[in-house]
Amino acid sequence: MSMPLDIEGSAAPPRSNGELVFAEPWESRAFGMAVSLYEAGTFTWPEFQGALIARIKAWENTAAQHEPYNYYQLWLTALEDVLASLCAVSTDEVTARARALAQRPPGHDHRDHDDHPH
Repeated sequence: MSMPLDIEGSAAPPRSNGELVFAEPWESRAFGMAVSLYEAGTFTWPEFQGALIARIKAWENTAAQHEPYNYYQLWLTALEDVLASLCAVSTDEVTARARALAQRPPGHDHRDHDDHPH
């Protein structure tokens, strides 16, 4: 299965010179989770894309004037929406896991070692 990432418009992932852009490690992980679950047949791409477009439209309709736009935060909540709608995970499970992860110290999953470039 291949995922149609050559889409345009608000649902298109951020790119620079044609390459996907991730500002933080969690963004690439959220992206990878969605792609992996799609490739495993958990949901169809139109299901996910519809959820993402709905999240983007909701953000556009409710965001404060100077509120920063975070594409991958909307990507992640769209993924949560799709998984919850399929009963693959409950919203309570997502909330509990998010709280547990939020309590971890910054950089918990990335140590600054000299054996690799940053």
